[in-house]
Amino acid sequence: MLKQILSKLPRKSQKSDSLDSAGLDSGNHTSNSSNGVQCTNIGNSITSRLSVVKRVSSAVFPASIMAGVEAVEPNLSFKDVSNPQKQNLFISKLNLCCEVSDFSDPEKASSEQDLKRQTLIELVDFVSSGSAKFNEPAVAAMCKMCALNLFRVFPPKYRSNTSSGEAEDDEPIFDPAWSSLQLVYDLLLRFISYSSLDAKVAKKHVDHSFILKLLDLFESEDPRERDCLKTILHRIYGKFMVHRPFVRKAVSNIIYRFVFETERHNGIAELLEIFGSIISGFAIPLKEEHKMFLCRALIPLHKPKSIGVYHQQLTYCVVQFVDKDQKLANNVIKGLLKYWPITNSQKELMFISELEEILEMTNMVEFQKIMVPVFRRIACCLNSSHYQVAERAHLLWNNEHILNLITHNRHVIFPLIFPSLEWNSQNHWNQAVLNLTQNIRKMFCEMDEELLLACQRKLEEENSQLIEAAEKRKLAWEHLETTAAAFKPAATNNVPPVKPATPLVAC
Repeated sequence: MLKQILSKLPRKSQKSDSLDSAGLDSGNHTSNSSNGVQCTNIGNSITSRLSVVKRVSSAVFPASIMAGVEAVEPNLSFKDVSNPQKQNLFISKLNLCCEVSDFSDPEKASSEQDLKRQTLIELVDFVSSGSAKFNEPAVAAMCKMCALNLFRVFPPKYRSNTSSGEAEDDEPIFDPAWSSLQLVYDLLLRFISYSSLDAKVAKKHVDHSFILKLLDLFESEDPRERDCLKTILHRIYGKFMVHRPFVRKAVSNIIYRFVFETERHNGIAELLEIFGSIISGFAIPLKEEHKMFLCRALIPLHKPKSIGVYHQQLTYCVVQFVDKDQKLANNVIKGLLKYWPITNSQKELMFISELEEILEMTNMVEFQKIMVPVFRRIACCLNSSHYQVAERAHLLWNNEHILNLITHNRHVIFPLIFPSLEWNSQNHWNQAVLNLTQNIRKMFCEMDEELLLACQRKLEEENSQLIEAAEKRKLAWEHLETTAAAFKPAATNNVPPVKPATPLVAC
């Protein structure tokens, strides 16, 4: 009787048990090609919110990181899930954006591109809200999505170097995929800048390899992309102190390759702009490593022909170094004189402007160590047939600090400069240069008339000696020609007849 009653009671379905088991294990057998996340419909007995929860496959992230992590259907909104599920939804949406769109054909897969764009906008808004504290799986998912979308190999450059090396005149090339890339960069920037982001956790994924790939992107032809990279790299440098030496070393290697091998790189200006901010934050006294960066990386950057593209940023970096340690002015000016252009007038104008900024930061002691070679070069610039170079060199005397340095060392500088001023007053073709020359002569006369007259007498003596030496050479040549003409017939009679050459026979 009891058995009959028990047999009429409903039994638990074995099929349901197998379905639940299959639902938990299906991540090992089924996959979603769009985002790499697996899901299984467990049944009608579970609520609609729980029905979209599924395990993340270990193929997407390492099992050690993703252990116990559940992802949510990516099409849901962040408002539609509870706070504990928002991180899981964040990861699911990141995985949805891992598919790289093809922008070569504007009509191809427009619906997929629109979905990805909308998802990226939602992710940017979620990070901007500042309502979450991201765990390690979220950081790993972010780095993975950025790596798949951003890291790519650029085609080789076919632009030929111009004769003057003024690559800044080239038209910029804009990436057709920028509408999508911009959102990824914006998301990465907001994520790195997130105040609650744990740097100790994030540094495991924003590692040396990730940073090197970011630096490779500075080769992009699109100036908008390089500008975004500049901001992101600067935030990474500020947030991850452990990576700072590596970033400095990696950027140094890029500069070495540019200066000594290729002379081709699109992002030197942006990298120098980052380092301008970094150098301004260096502690005093400067470390030897930082001084080596100045001498081995920044100073040789004056060598390439394309210096006009990044000269403003380079000057700022150099001036920052001199401002922190005035003893470095000697090394910087020696480097400028070493790479001083001879035939490139536009580059020479840049060098004179940079020299003025450095001299303005130089004290009297350091100036006296370098003033002789500096004003020998300035004397050559004063005599330049290119009127802009000559005019710019004359305008150095309008700088009060430089004029003060010249005044205190006039006994050394006047004799170096006076011959150039005298030559200009008699030979230069440009009237503006002639007027500037007369102004400097007048200034010298007011400063120390006796020294000016002494320089003039010395110059007249040197000129007379040169005239006398030229006259002696002329007389010597005339005497030599007369003597040679007197012995010419006798020398001709004593010349033996020339024997015919033996013909060569080919073997």
